[in-house]
Amino acid sequence: MRVSPDSAAIGVEGLWKIFGPKAAKVLACDDRFLEPAALREKTGCTAAVRDVSFDVRPGEVFVVMGLSGSGKSTLVRCLTRLVEPTAGRVVIGGEDVGAATPARLRELRRHHVSMVFQHFGLLPHRRVIDNVAYGLEVQGRPRAERHARAAEILSLVGLDGHADAFPDQLSGGMQQRVGLARALAVDPQVMLFDEPFSALDPLIRRDMQAEVIRLHREVGKTMVFITHDLSEALKLGERIAIMRAGSIVQLGTPEELVGAPADDYVADFVRDVPRSHVLSLRWISRPPEPGEPLDGPELPASTVIKDAIAAASESSRPIRVVDGDELVGVVDRVDLLTFLSGQDTGDTVTAA
Repeated sequence: MRVSPDSAAIGVEGLWKIFGPKAAKVLACDDRFLEPAALREKTGCTAAVRDVSFDVRPGEVFVVMGLSGSGKSTLVRCLTRLVEPTAGRVVIGGEDVGAATPARLRELRRHHVSMVFQHFGLLPHRRVIDNVAYGLEVQGRPRAERHARAAEILSLVGLDGHADAFPDQLSGGMQQRVGLARALAVDPQVMLFDEPFSALDPLIRRDMQAEVIRLHREVGKTMVFITHDLSEALKLGERIAIMRAGSIVQLGTPEELVGAPADDYVADFVRDVPRSHVLSLRWISRPPEPGEPLDGPELPASTVIKDAIAAASESSRPIRVVDGDELVGVVDRVDLLTFLSGQDTGDTVTAA
């Protein structure tokens, strides 16, 4: 259920971005609904973002995922008008970004929204502490104040002892930590990440994903994370929007995407995901049968299925699946074995 854009951390309604000389004309007619190749052939325009609407809740990690050319990076740039939308409405912290004057837009970018890009964009001739403090310098903060804040954030991201180093003396993962620190230093309401880890080695990338999770837990910022990697999306996202050809084809929790893909396109994305690692007991619980014992182990409905296997193996009684004090249903060994044996078939699971 969507909340009002004005009460969300970020609210997006009917957002379009059409590149080309006839963008306004295309938007005003039915040509905008043509498939990408047909639209380019007929009009010379590209609809990078097509009628996108969503909201991001305060403190949420919201992931936008899609293949190259799906429109995800254009979408995130439209949020702060780094790319000017063709039509639609974007509201950040209750403020209509589209109505902002150039001066107000600069204020918004300096104080309320920070971006972390794939390419770190660090200033090579400046020390790490000055790179982290750069946004505060732009704001006009005194040197002592901005260095004190930068040192505090460097400690938060695990870079104690590196304040006086230069960027080329750091590894790629450490440079990205500097980028994270720079974004956090201005204490933004919202952080936007545009595929920040895609150029990193796999092990460093995994460490940086864990770092984002830790930082979110500690500072609680609203985060929008752009990625083309499904495992990254499932690891980070409280909700995930999957884009294709400029449109959102499904928006939901990781469980909803894996357990109930909206169409074949989403199903192909999640086909190789071990569902027992994502879906919870809520998805496979069932009503107790008449006379079935209800004195077995009790687990929350949010328990991931793979984590329930040990409890099921230790008791002959069905697991009681609960949501608070409410009995949601039961799951026994047969239910678990049936689910696990069906994982390789690609069958869709229906939530109870």
